[in-house]
Amino acid sequence: MLELFSLALSILLCLLGAFAERTIQWTFIQNGTSGVIPVELITISPTLMLLYDRADGNPLLLPNGTRAWAALWNLETHTSTPLDTITDTFCAGGAFISNGTLVSVAGQPLSFEPGAPPPQDGRMGIRLFGPCVSPTGENCTVFEDPANIHLKVVRWYPTGLRLADGSLMVIGGSTTDTFYNPASIAQSNFEFFPSKDANPRPSQFLVDAEPVNMFPRSFVLPSGRIFMVANNISQLYDVETNTETRLPPLPNGVRVANPFDGTVQLLPLSPPLYEPTVLACGGSASNDAIPAIDFSNLDPATNQCSRITLTPAGIAAGWEVERMPETRILTQSVILPNGDVLLINGAHTGYSGYPSVGNANLTSSNSANPAMRPLLYRTSFPAGQRFTQDGLSASTIPRMYHSSASITAKGVIMVAGSNPQPEVVAPGTPGFAFPTEFRVEYLTPDFILNNAPRPVIENAPKQLLFNQQATLKVTVPPSLLQGTMQVSLMDTGYATHAQNSNSRVVFLEHTLEGGSLTITAPPNNFIYPPGPAWLFVVADGVYSEGVMLMVGDGGNPPRPNQGIEIATNSI
Repeated sequence: MLELFSLALSILLCLLGAFAERTIQWTFIQNGTSGVIPVELITISPTLMLLYDRADGNPLLLPNGTRAWAALWNLETHTSTPLDTITDTFCAGGAFISNGTLVSVAGQPLSFEPGAPPPQDGRMGIRLFGPCVSPTGENCTVFEDPANIHLKVVRWYPTGLRLADGSLMVIGGSTTDTFYNPASIAQSNFEFFPSKDANPRPSQFLVDAEPVNMFPRSFVLPSGRIFMVANNISQLYDVETNTETRLPPLPNGVRVANPFDGTVQLLPLSPPLYEPTVLACGGSASNDAIPAIDFSNLDPATNQCSRITLTPAGIAAGWEVERMPETRILTQSVILPNGDVLLINGAHTGYSGYPSVGNANLTSSNSANPAMRPLLYRTSFPAGQRFTQDGLSASTIPRMYHSSASITAKGVIMVAGSNPQPEVVAPGTPGFAFPTEFRVEYLTPDFILNNAPRPVIENAPKQLLFNQQATLKVTVPPSLLQGTMQVSLMDTGYATHAQNSNSRVVFLEHTLEGGSLTITAPPNNFIYPPGPAWLFVVADGVYSEGVMLMVGDGGNPPRPNQGIEIATNSI
């Protein structure tokens, strides 16, 4: 009897231990000013972040004395270096492609700053930023040739998605500045870079999602199909056959995508089946037939998070509803190397967009009641226990419309931007509750802040071919070896408008023997679309700095399928 009791106790302790995690303390550290508003924020190297803004009254100047609207942020010096650009990058989309080039697409038509040399119309812009090997960004440039390299149609607020063949899919957008995106101005279609078609492909899904379909949330699934959600509807899209298959709508009338910006994240893909689950958090349940002028920035956002597993059984079960402890609009989701999701920035009430709702004149903002304290969604925990704010401090800086956040190679979360007005507004200006924000913060976990022992990747390959093994030299502190160990292959995403497009974590099969870590690459280009990636080693929740490498053969898109076919339940 005593033996049975001991066995039962051991099993219970094991089950409890499976969901026991050390509470990491996160601290905001303000350091430096960005010089431009990072409306778009992308991790491009171990030391650099790329910032895209609009042509405006930014304090950062180019060598010729004109104002910059693009910059490289140095994570070592906490300073910005201006980048010269031709077309206006405001509210663009983008992604890395298979050869390592970062492609930014679309933008806005006009400069807001009187007297400044105007940029070219950005709405057909394609900007190429090649791999930057200089740790300081020296000689790293944005390449543009608007006369010869451009989109097929004008777009503002599109999503850029790297496909399984390494090319870029450009999804939706609008032709002009707008709160809603009705049929008269919507670009409810797809195009590709490099081009696959003579003309953009019409999308009935994007038509049905009007007028809440700007920056549609999209991810590549292990089947090669594309998952999309906009407004409160979702679908699968097959690029090869150009077919759309409708999936269950978001529950309870909750809407995501601009201007009802909720955030959507593909949760970690794990071997052997790599079953995909998507999480959609925040947004609004307001009726999209109501004119903007009849809304208020005090209208509550939703506290709903919904997740769905994109397998036949998961689709049959539908969306699983969870509740955040707070309502959220404009919140950014940042996936961490351990697979958890950090929800940061935004507000508790209101909407996206420039001041246009009924009471926006009181604060010059479509949203109010800033969300100052992040939330952590623990993906491996059971339902009802996944949300926590334990260990997460609150910022003192409101991060409203046009704020951004992204994980850096160093493992901290860079948090920057905020400007809900169509101009730069200085702090203290009467009538502006949320002035333009250039201060940069780093949300920093305690093991980095305190310089505690953490895993170190001593060396790693520069390239990882699909379904191949590679051996790395690593150091893992003995104190962390008793906990769960993970090796994470990450795309940190293209952060803009409450979405880190393309963000992705794939857990790799691995063995550790002494200081040798042998990893197995994803089996094929559907599990991880070919292109740049960050490799992190995680031990007991503590992760290393990231190492950048190329996944796949590194060739120009479109690439043929690479690796091997595997059995997957992904639809």
